[in-house]
Amino acid sequence: MEWDGNEIGESQYNNKEEEKEEVEGKVGDKEDEDDDEEEEEDDDYEFRFKSGINPLEFVGENASGLQIYQQFERLEYEALAEKKRKALADTHLSEGPAKKARQEDISEATMDEIMQVINFGARRKSKKRKKRGRRKGSRNKLSPEILGMLGDATLHYANGRYKEAISVLNEVVRLAPNLPDSYHTLGLVHKALGNNKIAFEFYMLAGILKPKDSSLWQQLFTWSIEQGNVSQTCYCLSKAITADPTDISLRFHQASLYVELGDHQRAAESYEQIQRLSPANVEALKSGAKLYQKCGQTERAVAILEDYLRGHPSEVDLSVIDLLVAMLMKINAYKRAILKIEEAQIIYYSEKELPLNLKIKAGICHIHLGDTEKAKIYFSVLVFGELHDHVDWITEVADTFMSLKHFSSALKYYHMLETLDGVDDANLHLKIARCYLSLKERGQAIQFFYRALDQLEDDVDARLDLASLLVEDAKEDEAISLLSSPINLDSQNIDQNPDKSKPWWLDGKIKLKLCHIYRAKGMLEKFVDTILPLVRESLYVESLQLKTKVKKRLRDSVLFERVKKVDDQQTDGVFCGSRPIVTPADRMKASRARKLLQRKAALKEEKKAAAVAAGLDWQSDDANDESEQEPVKEPPLLNLLRDEEHQYLIIDLCKALASLQRYYEALEIIKLTLKSGHNILPVEKEEELRSLGAQMAYNTMDPKHGFDCVKHIVQQHPYSITAWNCYYKVISRLGKSYSKHSKFLRSMRVKYKDCVPSIVISGHQFTVGCQHQDAAREYLEAYRVLPENPLINLCVGDCLNQLNPWI
Repeated sequence: MEWDGNEIGESQYNNKEEEKEEVEGKVGDKEDEDDDEEEEEDDDYEFRFKSGINPLEFVGENASGLQIYQQFERLEYEALAEKKRKALADTHLSEGPAKKARQEDISEATMDEIMQVINFGARRKSKKRKKRGRRKGSRNKLSPEILGMLGDATLHYANGRYKEAISVLNEVVRLAPNLPDSYHTLGLVHKALGNNKIAFEFYMLAGILKPKDSSLWQQLFTWSIEQGNVSQTCYCLSKAITADPTDISLRFHQASLYVELGDHQRAAESYEQIQRLSPANVEALKSGAKLYQKCGQTERAVAILEDYLRGHPSEVDLSVIDLLVAMLMKINAYKRAILKIEEAQIIYYSEKELPLNLKIKAGICHIHLGDTEKAKIYFSVLVFGELHDHVDWITEVADTFMSLKHFSSALKYYHMLETLDGVDDANLHLKIARCYLSLKERGQAIQFFYRALDQLEDDVDARLDLASLLVEDAKEDEAISLLSSPINLDSQNIDQNPDKSKPWWLDGKIKLKLCHIYRAKGMLEKFVDTILPLVRESLYVESLQLKTKVKKRLRDSVLFERVKKVDDQQTDGVFCGSRPIVTPADRMKASRARKLLQRKAALKEEKKAAAVAAGLDWQSDDANDESEQEPVKEPPLLNLLRDEEHQYLIIDLCKALASLQRYYEALEIIKLTLKSGHNILPVEKEEELRSLGAQMAYNTMDPKHGFDCVKHIVQQHPYSITAWNCYYKVISRLGKSYSKHSKFLRSMRVKYKDCVPSIVISGHQFTVGCQHQDAAREYLEAYRVLPENPLINLCVGDCLNQLNPWI
């Protein structure tokens, strides 16, 4: 199948330009009438099969897949580019004679002639009225033979002789491949036979040959929706709109489709076009404005709403004013919002009362601008009106006062809602409690917090606020009871329902608050039992994240899904491969995914070839690639190592564990903290933890757990007698065979040759092993450095005595 590129490009281009200008109400206003004949020819261009091509080859099992649509799309773009090049060349050619004429006889030129030369190069305006549509007699007439065959096929179809109808119509397609009626009848026949897929393909061919048949394209659009083919739906819908640009329902479908695909920008533009076609359609106007706001283009949304108001100087839909004011308030343009309300009062409500919603919005704007007295004048209608009818407005006013820290004013309106039925009492009491909390009225705040928690028992923040108030009132036991788990706790049911959210008493913030109360009361065991599991789990998660910094890698299924979202091509359709409407971000993701898949495929082939060359069996690792990555677990206590308060909590926990003689647990926490907090913890905190670890190391049954702590202390203070004493206490229980000690001591002696404690410790170990000769050598070396030290003198004398007891 071949296409006339120029014809396709020009006809499609002009149809789209004409559609756009009709939508804007400017068709014919910006075009010169000297192009009439050229446009008439453009409108007559249509898709044509060239001779020698059998269109039936592209239907059913013999369909050529993507090639039809891809060729059509490519030639469409080529035709558009050719048209632009042709128009540019015509402009340059026409400018030459025009410029020459101006130079030769500019003095006699009239103003109209000068303007004509300026305007796009200069062809004289035609005084003829512009014509639309096809020239009479321009379509090729059908031969009597083909007309007769069409009649026979129709009769066969009407009488249920479908095979005979298909045979005749196939012959018609062979003789006249560009006749849409034959394809349409073939579609009817195959639909009657139950071949819906083939019927749809023939209808599609008929639609392509009859691009202005709006009803046919609407039918194809409806069937595409039923098939669930998004790209095909978009394609048929755009063709239907091109065929009938004034059909509002089709444009509503298009806008809804854009919204469903997440393309809010184009959806907003579609609604704006609908409103221009139908200025009275307020819903389209508001929908477009809201979508522009969703795209972050609030000023554009405001502009189209203001244009609508300017176009309706006497009567207007109140909801438009309300939406405009709400959008201005959303961007904190409170002065502009007040001006719009005042304009509405003057223009539309000069002789009647301003609507309630505009009064309330005006009052809220005055609150934000600091004029609370004027705001209260607007709110007086709420005080003296029927409260049941104004619940939402009273709530909005109270919330505004509360957000701006006018707590007393907020309480006035919240208490008004207390007397009404049908109000969410739990959230209302919670708001009242927070207002009293901010006003430092603890008694009232506690009372309303308890009321709120009767219904909102899972509200963690409310419990924490109430617990803080109880602690301030010296009611620690009541606060502990508030934060502790219920007595009748069915832990088995909780464990059996992992999908449910954790109960409030297992929340990390609840546990943290509870442990602070225990610590303040000196209840060390309760403090440790409450916070130790959370700290241990948090440190464990931190250490895992530090150990395995997993690079996020998308699975192949995700990559294929991204590519499919953009392509969404169907291999069994006539015009398959039509592109869906997707956002630029999705197209970029799809491009990256396609490149990554290509690299993976190339690498896979290389591995396979290498395996085959080595005589090995090739096994693909696709299964491992598709395996679900284990999600990174979130620690119960966030920022445990970075938050200063949490750092002190870890130190207090270790001290409490040491006081309870739970040394192994304390050393475990210290080890995990130092490992995970490397380059995070302040130096002083690290030193304090190591000092605690060194102190506890001597008290444990296995001092190996604390060796690293004392070793680090000695490294930081190599000439400190206290540090070496602590170190020697630990290693004296390890025995001389502990390899880490021997290596460390050798390294310290090499690095610090005049470090006497390390020399003396070596001598002590030789003495314990009855190696008195080696011990004497070490003690004498220490004696040369510190000859006046009594301990060294004693060690030297004792060692010499052991070597020669008769001295």
